[in-house]
Amino acid sequence: MAGGWSKDGAVQDQIDASVEDAVQLARSQLPTGESFIHCEECEAEIPKARRKAIQGVRLCVNCQSELDQQQAKHHSFNRRGSKGSQLR
Repeated sequence: MAGGWSKDGAVQDQIDASVEDAVQLARSQLPTGESFIHCEECEAEIPKARRKAIQGVRLCVNCQSELDQQQAKHHSFNRRGSKGSQLR
């Protein structure tokens, strides 16, 4: 059901577009090319199984975990949308 100036299904179209944008962003951040033999951060050897499993890998597991944690801190937001968070 549409309201105001919006057409039927407009909300779903917006949700679909947002999801598609997020998927495109995630795909663009995937590593490509030849994998590094040594981590570009700590110079530790990247195991052959990891290099084979992830094309274009540049970081060892430890450095990648640290990077993921740092990015999660910067990109976190309240998904629940509680009233308290909306009033701040």
